[in-house]
Amino acid sequence: MTIKVAIAGARGKMGMEAVHTIIKNEGMELVAALDYKEVGTTLAALDEFPKQYEVPIYTNFPELVRDTKPDVLVDLTNPHFVYERTKQALLHNVRPVVGTTGFTDEQLEELQQIAKDKEIGCIIAPNFAIGAILMMKFAKDAAKYFPDVEIIEMHHDQKLDAPSGTGIKTAQMISEVRNSKEQGHPDEKETHNGARGANFEGMHIHSVRLPGLVAHQQVLFGGTGELLTIRHDSLNRGSFMGGVTFSIEKVMNCNTLIYGLENII
Repeated sequence: MTIKVAIAGARGKMGMEAVHTIIKNEGMELVAALDYKEVGTTLAALDEFPKQYEVPIYTNFPELVRDTKPDVLVDLTNPHFVYERTKQALLHNVRPVVGTTGFTDEQLEELQQIAKDKEIGCIIAPNFAIGAILMMKFAKDAAKYFPDVEIIEMHHDQKLDAPSGTGIKTAQMISEVRNSKEQGHPDEKETHNGARGANFEGMHIHSVRLPGLVAHQQVLFGGTGELLTIRHDSLNRGSFMGGVTFSIEKVMNCNTLIYGLENII
């Protein structure tokens, strides 16, 4: 069966990579693109895409569903609209595959309930890179033996959320095996606000934003007389595409919300 896919955020750097990947995949058909403003009638009309990409562009999601009947919506946009769009997709029986972060716990709980009620799949992946998923799983294993840990996540300077979804997800996974504890000296004082980063159950998450970076993270563990560093680097956005196609295929056989590819890899 060919999976019919719509994509939100096709003009972004990740979105453009995903467009090429889906169109080249023999088991998938890119049936529509969703944009927040009028940019043209098809992707072929845009300078970013080849002239043979005759994929219609919509600004209205219900119209997109009515006209093209997608099985899956891939959302690679930004945190401002992703919750409402994911909810709308589920209510229209379209299975979301979301690479955008920024959901609150309450929003995830609501989306989980809708997916359960509808009995359709939804995958929200803070990171699509397989190596990044393994980095998080290895970090969780290491935290059983090294409870003192700090996370440094590094991204390009156009990223809107900090800490990154991957940084938060890593901390959440570590917290499953680590007893909450404050790290550092009990009388420690920040002489400049934010110097110690975000505090997640005593762990600290530091966000770096610089041009030239793509997506990088290292998890530092400290023990008596030793240090352990687990690091992953995405050098280009092609590193995420294996996870995108895997998620599109996997979500077709799910009937609930899955948060993080580590749960299915």
